[in-house]
Amino acid sequence: MNLILMGLPGAGKGTQAEKIVEKYDIPHISTGDMFRLAIKEGTELGKEAKSYMDKGELVPDEVTIGIVRERLSKPDCQKGFLLDGFPRTIAQAEALENLLKDMDESLDYVLHIDVPQDQLVERLTGRRICPTCGATYHVAFNPPKEEGKCDNDGSELIQREDDQPETVRKRLEVNVEQTQPLLDFYQDKGYLVSFEGDKDINEVFKDIDQKLGDLNS
Repeated sequence: MNLILMGLPGAGKGTQAEKIVEKYDIPHISTGDMFRLAIKEGTELGKEAKSYMDKGELVPDEVTIGIVRERLSKPDCQKGFLLDGFPRTIAQAEALENLLKDMDESLDYVLHIDVPQDQLVERLTGRRICPTCGATYHVAFNPPKEEGKCDNDGSELIQREDDQPETVRKRLEVNVEQTQPLLDFYQDKGYLVSFEGDKDINEVFKDIDQKLGDLNS
């Protein structure tokens, strides 16, 4: 099964990706992982990507698409894949369509985990970090035993600058602007399936699993 996973920051994509990968035995492929692998293996495209990254520049689409092609050609993708963080633009989405056609493949679903923005703000602003040991807590979902103090070493927990409400709202707005055209694109193509992500983690996966089960029936 060939899948793309989409959702705003805090929607729980990472958790659902783990569950999908575990059940369906397909690789979870993020853009960062793809680049790191290509660079580590020293492929021509990996070297080219690294030259842009070292200069702090964006890697051009043609290089990115080439790296995607290399990654999807690997043996662990024989049963399919779960793409996360790619494509990011309509041009990349169209290039992916052509690439899959060349490989005699096609997408099955674009899984979109949809959570109201107010809830995402609550999820993202509730994070607290221990400056000493790096442990992560959440005021609502994973609070420390003693309020404001790390369970491990008693340090005062801090809220990172990018977890402040105003920063989080801006980040979400930018993400919505970037992802909405892609969601519309895949909706028009008939690939998009949205899931209510503001439920219990296992309930969300149950909904996804039910949909993916259709592919095996």
